[in-house]
Amino acid sequence: MPWYAWLILLIAVGSVVGGLMMLRQTATKVELTEEQRQRVKERNAEMDAKDAQNR
Repeated sequence: MPWYAWLILLIAVGSVVGGLMMLRQTATKVELTEEQRQRVKERNAEMDAKDAQNR
């Protein structure tokens, strides 16, 4: 393979890895109150029940 093909491949891989690392750095953790966590659990339970019923 010619040298410029390796260069293009290296740039492509570096771009993907760099993008993933930037995304990881800028991610923020979502802080939920206890009430919000409880609502999420209830909603998940309802959706699981609906899925089980539809099967």
